[in-house]
Parts: sequence; C-alpha cells; structure tokens
Amino acid sequence: MQLVEAVLLLIVLVIISNIISHYLVAVPVALIQAALGLAAALVFNLKLDIATDWFMLLFTAPLLFNDGRRFPKRELWALRWPIFGNAILLVFATMFIGGYFIHWLVPAMPLAASFALAAILSPTDPIAVQSVAKRVKLPSKMLHLVSGESLINDASGLIGFKYGIAAAVSGSFFLGQAIGDFAYVAVIGALTGAFLMLLINALRVWLLQQGINDVILHTVMQLVTPFLIYLVVDEGLHASGVIAVVVAGLLATGSSEQRYISALPELRIVSERTWDIIVYSLNGIIFLILGIELPVAMRTTIESRAVSTGRALLDVVLVYLAVLAIRTLWSFANLWFEKRAGEPIHFSTALLSGLSGVRGAITLVGVLAVPMTVANGQPFPERSLMLFIAAGFVVLSLVVAVVGLPLVTKMRTPLETRGSSVVSDEPEAEDTADVRVITLEQAKRFLYQMAVRRLESERRETNQKPVLDLIAEYQDLIRRLAKAEETEALPKRVQDELELRQIGIEGELMTLDQLAQESQVEPRQYRRLKKHLTHKHDALATTLRRSGHPPVYAVLERIFAPVFKLRQTLLHQRGQTAQLQVEKALAKGGLKYLSSFLKQPEHRAHNYDRQVIYSLIVTYRNRIASIKALGKQKATQYDRESDRLRAGALAAERAAVHDLLEQGYITTPMAQKLNQELNYTENAAAMTRLDEA
Repeated sequence: MQLVEAVLLLIVLVIISNIISHYLVAVPVALIQAALGLAAALVFNLKLDIATDWFMLLFTAPLLFNDGRRFPKRELWALRWPIFGNAILLVFATMFIGGYFIHWLVPAMPLAASFALAAILSPTDPIAVQSVAKRVKLPSKMLHLVSGESLINDASGLIGFKYGIAAAVSGSFFLGQAIGDFAYVAVIGALTGAFLMLLINALRVWLLQQGINDVILHTVMQLVTPFLIYLVVDEGLHASGVIAVVVAGLLATGSSEQRYISALPELRIVSERTWDIIVYSLNGIIFLILGIELPVAMRTTIESRAVSTGRALLDVVLVYLAVLAIRTLWSFANLWFEKRAGEPIHFSTALLSGLSGVRGAITLVGVLAVPMTVANGQPFPERSLMLFIAAGFVVLSLVVAVVGLPLVTKMRTPLETRGSSVVSDEPEAEDTADVRVITLEQAKRFLYQMAVRRLESERRETNQKPVLDLIAEYQDLIRRLAKAEETEALPKRVQDELELRQIGIEGELMTLDQLAQESQVEPRQYRRLKKHLTHKHDALATTLRRSGHPPVYAVLERIFAPVFKLRQTLLHQRGQTAQLQVEKALAKGGLKYLSSFLKQPEHRAHNYDRQVIYSLIVTYRNRIASIKALGKQKATQYDRESDRLRAGALAAERAAVHDLLEQGYITTPMAQKLNQELNYTENAAAMTRLDEA
C-alpha cells in the first residue's frame, strides 16, 4: 500500500476509534485504536516500515514539546528535587533492577537489551496521570510529583533505552564513557534546547514589533519549533533531542507568551486547537501502529520454538508486576521519608501511585525504533519478543488501570490518555474548601440560562423569529449538558419530555379534528397530517417503552426535518396560505392543550422538569413564528437582528461569568475557560458572517 493511502487509512481509523469511544466510555480510546490497528493488519494486510530516526522525530518531538507547554511550572519548580528523584533515579532503578529481572526471565535476551526494554517501560503517560487524578483523591503533593515525573521521565527513559540499544548493537559497553556521554547529551541538550527556545521567542517578539502579527505565521512557527530543535540538537550536536524539546516546551510559555496573547488575542485559540489536532492524530496513529505491529510480534513469537506463546504472555504479566512493585515500593519510601509527625502512611496511596503509571505513546515510540540488526549484520536478538512484551505491557497497564483503579477507589470515571478525543487545556483547578464552588457544567448551564433570560427580555412582536431561534440554540446546549451528566437508562428528564411531547401531539390531533369538522382543512391535507401526527405519537410511545431508543422511522424523520421547513417556504411562494394557516393552528392548539394539561392540579403534582416544559413551549412558539415570518422579513433584516441579539446574549454570559467569579462560585481557571469558550463562539459567528458576505 502506498504511503499516502496508508496515512489516510490511519487518520480515518483514528476518527472511527474516537467515535466508538463515545459509546464505549469505559474502554480507553488507546485500546480501541490498538484493536482497530490489529484489524487493519489482519484484514487489509497493512504493514508499515518507518525509519527509526524519522519515527522518533515525527512522534517524540511534538508530543514531548506539547507536554512541556501544558505542565504547570510553579508546581514543577516547587517539587524539583522529588521530581528529579522520581524522573531520573526511579527510571534508572527500574532500568537496572527490571533489566536484571528481564534477563533472568528471558536469558536469550542480552543484558543490554533487557536494560533497554526496562528503561523504555519506565515513562508514564502524563495525560493518564491527570485522568487518574480525576478518579482518586491523591494528596496534592503526590499528584504534582507524579505529574512532573511523567513529563521528565520520558527523556530519561529514552536516554537509558538509547544506551541499552547501542550496547546491544555494538556488543560493548564502558561505564565511564557512558557516564561522560550521558552528562554531555543531557547538559548540552538542555542548554541548547533552552537557548534555541529563547532565541525563537525573541524572534517572535521582534516580528511583533515590526508589525508582522499574522496569527497563522506565528502558529506555524510554534508548530515547527520542536522539529527544528530536535534536528539541531540530535543530528547537529549529537546530544539529547528529547531533553532539548522538553526544556524548550517548558520555556515556550511564560512572560513572552503573554506578549503574544495581548498583541494577538486569537493566537492562543488558534495554536491550542492546532496542537490538539496534532496530538490527537499522532497519539492515535501510534496506538494504531501498535495494533498493526502486534501480528508481526505475535507471529514470530508463536512460530519461535525457543518460547511458547503462553510463556510470552506470562512474561508480560511478570514484567508488569515487577515494574509495578518497584514503582509502588519507591512511592511508599517517598511517603515514609517525607511524612510529618502524626501523619499516617497508607500503603494504598503508594499502590495508587503505582497503578497510575499507565504507559502510552513514548513507550511505543521507543520500542518500535529497535533496529532490525546488530553491528555484524545478524538479526537483533529477541527483537520480536521485546516488541511483544512492550506492547503487552502498555495494553496491560491500561487494562489494570481501567479495572483495578475503580475497585480500589470505588470510582467509575473513564480513563483518558494523551491524545484522547477530549483533552482539556483547562488550567489546573485551584485548591479550595469553599462548598459553594460549582462544576464547569453547572456554570455553563447558568450562563446559558442567563443568555435565554436576556433574549426573552428582548422579545418583541417584530423579532419573534430570530429571538426564538437563538433561544432554541441555547435550549439545545442545555439539553446536551444534561444528557452528558445522565447515567440512568431513561432519565426523568427524557421521560418527561417524551410524555409531554405526546400530550402536545394529542392537542394537535384534537385541533385537526376540530378543523375538519368546521371544514377549515382540505380532506387530502387532513389525511396527510393525521397520518403524520399519529406516526409521531406512536414513535414517542415506542421510544418511551424502549427506554429512550427511538424506532428507525423516527430517526429518519428527524434527519429529513429540514425538508419540512423547505416545504413551508414553497407553500408560501405558491400562495397556498390556507395550508400554512392549518399548520399554524395545529401549533397553537398543541401549545394550548399542553398548557391546560400542566395547569391541572394532578399534573402539577407530578413536578415535570421545568427546563423540558420551557423547551417545548419555545418549540411551539418557534413553529408559529416561522409561519408568521414567511414573507414578512427579509434575510438581511433577520441576520442583522440575530447578530444584535447574539451579541447581547454573549454579553449576558460574560456578565454571568464575572458574577460567578466575584461570588466565589467558580475558580479563576474556570472563569478563564468559560471566557475562552465565549471567545470561540464570538469568533466563529464573526467568521460565519464574513463567509456569507
């Protein structure tokens, strides 16, 4: 298969995997991607041959640079020595202890290769650590420690892996030379990465001073930065490009970044979303490659007479348990040495730290870069088994985190990894004991309700249609928030909506029969509308019986709903206003019957969801206003009024953010996140107007 076709297939599979993950929320998207990669290898016989240097450049450089950009610098500096211990000493302890264990377990694997494998199994996925923090209440100090370690141990793990592979390939290893080389590549890599990043920051500031403030230009400069630094350091100076891009990422944001944001407010919006796309794609492709490589490793291992498949699987489990034990004991020792008087130590906390060490992209990037041959041209010893153990280790760490953490913590939050479909760039929430603090979703709902209140205050007889259209948009956003928070098979909100929609349709049917008795509707239109409304009523009843799952014909009817609006326009253009008046009367009849139903004492006691009631009322009002507006408003007038109303609604949302922050209901990072989303909405609306102009 050609390279372009393979890349397109991988991107399509990344998209499919994230769609599937929305339905299988308990399964990490990384496991889904690995399964799809395995299917692609078996069904399409997909094979990928990627040069080691290019593989490290294309995947390692941008992923580590982005991790450095996003990491909270204050916590990193405050815990610099404990983080150094975990990121350097723990990695090398795992490398040597785990390496000897792997060599004892698989004697055919050279000791140097065993060290390399143990080293590349050490780095943890930083996004997985943050996701684990959402599940468990790790002490804040340990959380920051594990997060900082997950950033820097990528570099130390890859360096240890590089030296182990070099020793395995050349067949020789000198400790003194290795220590000197390590000092050189680490120090020169860090210094050069810092120098180049500061130079690039200075260049960007100079461009701004010269009036060159194109957002796309500055975004592209930021995107090429990790590739440029990695190439200069790794290929030009033969130092550690990995350490260089990590240091560069840490220095990529700071006081200079604030200058960019003040000069180009939209730069952060564009750059962050672009980075999200890149990380989303690269990480997905890596796990797809894992699945694609599995048949190669499995086939070679299965066909090998030196080790059985069962023994290879046992090796994966034993290596995982050994590395987990090293990490857990190290964390327990940290807790013991740093405990305060009277402060209890719980081994479960150390175990949680061990289980949170989910392996991800960097482990796969490294192990897939193992060369095929050694210096004398012979095949690299046990390369397929190394790949098998590493791939199995990554999968097993994900599975254990998914299964084990909920058992230990009694939580059920889905586990995320770097590049998950939804990876928030929201700053870390501030620690607070204020019981008034609400969640981000609750704050959004309040903002939407304030926007609706503002729109209702602006509603007049002359602007019914644009007001109700915008209110309908906000109602849809509120429904999406409610749906995302629901865990029941058929939540009360959905049940209330289905029941009340049935009541409204019953009112429309009664109105239709009354119009027929008064000869105000044509027989043909009567039969068509009677059939249509009866089908809708039956579909709602079926959906209610099937716990919220609508029948197929109801889904198709929803898809073709825009055709109904087009039909109304055609009827108006043809002068068939009588039919439109019938549909208007039906909407009024349904609204009147629904209102009278809700006013009855026995139904008031039911306590139907107020948001559902309001949403249905808006829907009926919108139907009436749509028919009234046909031919009465020009498109330019409608657009002008919509723009004015939307600006007022956004202003109401911004005022609500300020009020929530002032009253202590949201934290400063949450307010920044909400204001950022408001900026997205405003910019998107402005771009839409420009496209339509």
